[in-house]
Amino acid sequence: MEKNNSQQTSGFAGLGIAPSLLETLIRLKYVVPTPIQKQAIPTAIQGKDMVGIAQTGTGKTLAFGIPMLQQLAQIKGQGLVVLPTRELALQVDESLRKFAGNIGLKTVVLIGGTGMGPQLNAIARNPRVIIATPGRLIDHVQQRTIKLNNVRIVVLDEADRMLDMGFAPQIERIFREISKDRQTMLFSATMPPEIMKMASLHMKLPIRIEVAPSGSTADKVTQEIIIVKKDSKNKVLDKLLEQYSGPTLIFTRTKYIAKRLAFSIRSLGVSSAEIHSNRSLGQRREALDGFKSGKYRVLVATDIASRGIDVVGIELVINYDLPESPDDYVHRIGRTARAGTAGKAISLVTPDQRNTLYNIERLIKKNIPVSQIPGLPAENFALSSYYPQYKKTFRIFHQKTQPWKQHGASQNRRQFSRYNHR
Repeated sequence: MEKNNSQQTSGFAGLGIAPSLLETLIRLKYVVPTPIQKQAIPTAIQGKDMVGIAQTGTGKTLAFGIPMLQQLAQIKGQGLVVLPTRELALQVDESLRKFAGNIGLKTVVLIGGTGMGPQLNAIARNPRVIIATPGRLIDHVQQRTIKLNNVRIVVLDEADRMLDMGFAPQIERIFREISKDRQTMLFSATMPPEIMKMASLHMKLPIRIEVAPSGSTADKVTQEIIIVKKDSKNKVLDKLLEQYSGPTLIFTRTKYIAKRLAFSIRSLGVSSAEIHSNRSLGQRREALDGFKSGKYRVLVATDIASRGIDVVGIELVINYDLPESPDDYVHRIGRTARAGTAGKAISLVTPDQRNTLYNIERLIKKNIPVSQIPGLPAENFALSSYYPQYKKTFRIFHQKTQPWKQHGASQNRRQFSRYNHR
């Protein structure tokens, strides 16, 4: 038995983790650290400021959680984790409590959608770790129900998402409330200029740890697109749900489409639930828990959930609507192929969305292959939607090869426009 334990902890044992936390890792069957964990944990345990860049599903929670808990067990003060969504906050709390309880540390979750009363009671119990969304945390600060001057370790998780959601003023306010004598860790899947500016203003010589270039997708996710007319999307979706029988996550742009789609899927006899901003926190938690447990085979979500769903074993992610932001595409498909498993991502692209797809492919630095659904007509991109933008490139190619006589006259020309405007 001792030999087995030694083998199990060998991956984590050399990272400077305290024995009590290593024992918890053994019990929870964590064997090999992910790349971000292997690089970030030793640095964070030393108390250094850090910027961690890693795609979703790579184990960032433990990369900052274990060092934070280990240090809080040795020093006075509190730790603060700020995240963009309620779902993500609850999942981080669930993960950290598995370790915090064994070393006598309490946590509190401060998020919107729940009453202030229970949160005030939890604050009164002197939690050592505060996990919060920016808006609700500022509510507590303004009402003087919590003080942040005792925070010694602060983590901004999914920092790029928080900036995208307009939380920059709240984050600046949070930093003003926290002592400058602190350790700051910032984690993000992408690294826009705003993140670098935040790091330079609020961090002390941060060490940058990047385990995947910005825009990288998981190694084991297979990506495809299906070109489809808008009014044929439901037919394609029905075929996909027949073809793939495993847990499926579907993303839509709006809450109204999500609601309609979930109802339509249930009418097919497929168990489904929905997560969007019109659902209460209780309803969203029930939907996510039901999806995790297998009660619901399909979960339909807006981008409010693209970074808040941590479920291992999702077989298929379907982008019913392409996201407006290429970064959101990366986060969406990052819900599958997690923890070393394989997964598939299929996007339904309308003929007029060539430019949107181009921006996504440019970010991930690869062409996404086109697939067809047997029995349904194949669509192509409308040249008029992007031809003017690439007129010069098109003319140069035409002059060199002379393969066509008229604009848009052949399937070959359409294939050129699909793959070669780079």
